[in-house]
Amino acid sequence: MPLAVPYIDISDLTGIRGGRVLFRGLSFRVETGRALSLEGANGSGKTSLLRMLAGFLAPAEGAIRFGDVADGEERGKFVGWLGHHDAVKAQMSVRENLDFFAQLYASEAGDTLDALGLARLAELPGQYLSAGQKKRVALARLKLTKRPLWLMDEPLASLDAAGKKIAADLVAAHCAGGGIAVVATHEPLGIDCDRLVLA
Repeated sequence: MPLAVPYIDISDLTGIRGGRVLFRGLSFRVETGRALSLEGANGSGKTSLLRMLAGFLAPAEGAIRFGDVADGEERGKFVGWLGHHDAVKAQMSVRENLDFFAQLYASEAGDTLDALGLARLAELPGQYLSAGQKKRVALARLKLTKRPLWLMDEPLASLDAAGKKIAADLVAAHCAGGGIAVVATHEPLGIDCDRLVLA
């Protein structure tokens, strides 16, 4: 992992979207090697919080630090993002999609196909993938980023039981390798993790 984040520290964060206060005075810390399960009802601010951590949105108040790094643009260099959009190019095969991201992140796609259970789909164009298969490709793309902080928005959605186990194992391995994961989810991750519930 070329970059490292010793911890993320959030202090007195206030999030406002569309004039509505999502959370106020939010403080927490996540250490290297840990995953945080971010939970709460729809509209509680989980996605907005992830976007603030990534530097996509500015908080109304409070501070976000990745170790000594506080600037939003600088924080982005440490972030691997998995959102609701799968980023799978319809006309490209699974292998071509992952090869593109492997080149972008100076990574290797080969073992990632096997790790995500995509080897048998390698030559299939993206347009023929199911929602769950696209999610596996998105997870593979995240693995290829080699970024130390994974911000994941509903990574278990659309996955079958086998896919959910693969996703959980991927997060656990990332953390075991010195990474951090913050995961917005409506389902238990199935791994040892800290929890934060937004009201």
